[in-house]
Amino acid sequence: MRLNQQLHEFFLKNTKEMSEEWYQSIDKRSSSGVYAATEQDSINQLKEQNHEFYVHMANLFLDEKQVFFEKFNKWIHKIANDAAHIDTPIHNVIREFLRVRDQYFSYITKFAEEIDEDVAQQRIDQWKDQIQDVFDYVVLQFVEGTHNASLKQLKAQQEMINELSSPVISISSDTALLPLVGDIDTARAKVILENTLLQCTEKRVDQLFIDLSGVVIIDTMVAHEIFQLIDALSLIGVKTTLSGIRPEIAVTAVQLGIPLERISIEATLSNSIAKNVGSLSKKK
Repeated sequence: MRLNQQLHEFFLKNTKEMSEEWYQSIDKRSSSGVYAATEQDSINQLKEQNHEFYVHMANLFLDEKQVFFEKFNKWIHKIANDAAHIDTPIHNVIREFLRVRDQYFSYITKFAEEIDEDVAQQRIDQWKDQIQDVFDYVVLQFVEGTHNASLKQLKAQQEMINELSSPVISISSDTALLPLVGDIDTARAKVILENTLLQCTEKRVDQLFIDLSGVVIIDTMVAHEIFQLIDALSLIGVKTTLSGIRPEIAVTAVQLGIPLERISIEATLSNSIAKNVGSLSKKK
């Protein structure tokens, strides 16, 4: 226990030196992401994060195993969710963990040489095994944490893209346009349905033009979702006019048994708007 206390104090005393030594030894030419940062604020943040790691590691030889990992997990979670680390190639991060691990091995040897008593090789090997176990754990937890954070980020970005790719554009106080562009899968179709209903309600839309001329590929499920959207809009009092229906979409609609005679359809968006404007003028 006395040797462990001395080793703890040794590493705690050398945290700043080890952290700076690690940063200076990074091969900036072969590194990217957080390790290749040139802005001083980013460099300082990286150094601070790394120094926290060294402080946690010093407690390895003093704290009980469960207590040590409970404290360390907070640091791992913070780093795994750090945007700069998420944007760094995972192999670069793992490489730095392994370099720091080797640094610890060398400092264990340094401690054994500097202490005033002989330290058995078995004791040195035990310390190194402890360090190896911790680094195995940290790498695994970091990779898993970064993966989960990346998935969460990707999901948020996809939701934003879906929202931006299905905008209800106001034409007048009660008339709007929904231009659909690109590939639409079932997930995006559901988002379009939800967003369109919400936006039409918020904007108090009475007439909505849905243009499909920019939709390249559509399957049976997606076509079904689009026609469900028209039914749902009808229930909240919004009249719809479809335009730009491609032959394959028309075939799918027929196969689904959708009664197209009750849906207002025009060949082009310009025809839809012109006819609507014309009818409004007559009413006036």
